[in-house]
Amino acid sequence: AEKNLKLEERITMLQQQNEELRARIEQNTVITRQLSEENANLQEYVEKEVEEKKKLSRTNEELLWKLQEGDAVSPVKLPPSSSTSFYRCSSGNSSPAKVRTLRR
Repeated sequence: AEKNLKLEERITMLQQQNEELRARIEQNTVITRQLSEENANLQEYVEKEVEEKKKLSRTNEELLWKLQEGDAVSPVKLPPSSSTSFYRCSSGNSSPAKVRTLRR
């Protein structure tokens, strides 16, 4: 009888532990689901940023090409009032040349 009582106490204790572990598993499942959703959103954001960066890079290359072609065909006089500038390498010189850009 004493052995049965101890075993019943042990069973009760193990059942409580089991319930606690089930609750933790459920909580971890919810957190895992939230983190997976957040991760998917962040990956989508990164992909959009990468595409935007590629698009800007292509646009930049196109503008540089047009600028170089414009320099080769006919020099364009740009107004000195523009404050925005960037650097590019000229075709005959490896040092950067300061070029003013037009605001649109």
